[in-house]
Amino acid sequence: MKKEKISAKNTQPGRLPNFGVLDVIVGPMFSGKSEELMKRLRRFKIAGLKVMVFNHALDKRYATNKIASHSKQKWQAVSVQKPEEILKKIKKNMDVVIIDEVQFFSKTIIPVINQLITKNIHVVVAGADTDFRGDPFGSVPNLLALADGEVVKLKAVCTVCKKWNATRSQRLLANGQPAPRQDSLIKIGAGDCYQARCRKHHIVIS
Repeated sequence: MKKEKISAKNTQPGRLPNFGVLDVIVGPMFSGKSEELMKRLRRFKIAGLKVMVFNHALDKRYATNKIASHSKQKWQAVSVQKPEEILKKIKKNMDVVIIDEVQFFSKTIIPVINQLITKNIHVVVAGADTDFRGDPFGSVPNLLALADGEVVKLKAVCTVCKKWNATRSQRLLANGQPAPRQDSLIKIGAGDCYQARCRKHHIVIS
């Protein structure tokens, strides 16, 4: 009778496979999310880790194929439209995967991130947790719930009361008035059509 070959892994029933972790960085416009990502990028590079950066192809405010902060800091990135493209474009033996503007991706970003984590990859995502209406934005609430690493919720300075309590992104029309609720959900822009505001001074026209 042919003996079954038993691997060393099977002789250690208590041993579990290695998994990565998920860090989530959220906040309104002008809260420094991309700058927080770049701070982590520098640390990962100093540590000699292999890092790959992705952003959504919609975001071309300051550069193409780069993540960029409002203060004009930039870092090379791979721009993709669909979450599944991340799995196709990722290089072998990556230690860390960073995804900026994660709120723009469809809900299939969640299984993609879970696949990366099961491959022992440290995933860091950043994005807006609320849209211009003040409602939860895209898959970000789900990612906050799934985060098993660090969760960072940033604030900005409210442009009205000048206090460091802004948690909302105020969208403005060309005439400077608040955008109505029926306005399109996604509108790429910066200081030309957005302000950081606190809950009290955030206005959405019904």
